[in-house]
Amino acid sequence: MSLDQLKVKLQYLMPQHGVSRLVGRFAAAKCGKATTAAINWFIKQYKIDMDEALIDDPNQFETFNDFFTRELKPGLRPLIGDDSTVIQPVDGRVSQAGPIKVNRIIQAKGHDYTVDTLLGGHAEDADPFRDGHFTTIYLSPQDYHRIHMPCSGTLRKMIYVPGDLFSVNPLTAENVPGLFARNERVVTIFDTEQGPMAMVLVGATIVASIETVWAGTITPPTGAMMSWEYPADGLGAIKLEKGEEMGRFKLGSTIVACFAPDFIDDFVAGFTPGAQTRLGQMMALTKAK
Repeated sequence: MSLDQLKVKLQYLMPQHGVSRLVGRFAAAKCGKATTAAINWFIKQYKIDMDEALIDDPNQFETFNDFFTRELKPGLRPLIGDDSTVIQPVDGRVSQAGPIKVNRIIQAKGHDYTVDTLLGGHAEDADPFRDGHFTTIYLSPQDYHRIHMPCSGTLRKMIYVPGDLFSVNPLTAENVPGLFARNERVVTIFDTEQGPMAMVLVGATIVASIETVWAGTITPPTGAMMSWEYPADGLGAIKLEKGEEMGRFKLGSTIVACFAPDFIDDFVAGFTPGAQTRLGQMMALTKAK
């Protein structure tokens, strides 16, 4: 058995939720010097560029989560393009991008999964995205971990889907079948001028929690799928503009974005597996309406 195979095998054997929740408790705790020491180790280990952070002094963060979800300096990620473009929603790397072929999304060579499973198992949620487009973007430990809107939209539905907590790094994506549709995740479905869009925030090993700007930390009971519906207009409607923050990861993970068939015309040149992404840069062109 190779070292890579061993790394994947151990993930099946480890108590994924127990380890993740334990790390999460430390990440949320105010542990003074221990917290600062952990932050300084993390900065050195992953070569974090603190010059980009609004708060650049590690001693100013009360918890590890505060550091990990740190805000960028204003203007550091300008929005590129116009109303006909979709922007990159996160800093990270493209895992996959392309068409949704009937109902299947490519995970990695030899692996795919269905839109239905990704979005929680209900056909009515998946139907608008069949034959559309998708992109999967991996956020590594050194990346900025707030997620922003690739275009303006109004939230229609949010679904918490319980599941495993495998790592979502490239090695695991290449070796664990249906990874992004089996891990714990938060599904958000928006209505936009171009049609429906789903933003799926996928949990992973030691990801303590996932937040959205409208609901805070999503922590339903383990094993219970839950959903929330939102009005399109009036009191309670949640409208977010292109580039506006919509959520964040407390410790890193992956996003999967799905777009309706008449939404995306094509992804921009170079937006291919392995390419670096930066919040605000152009991701795709929309079809003319």
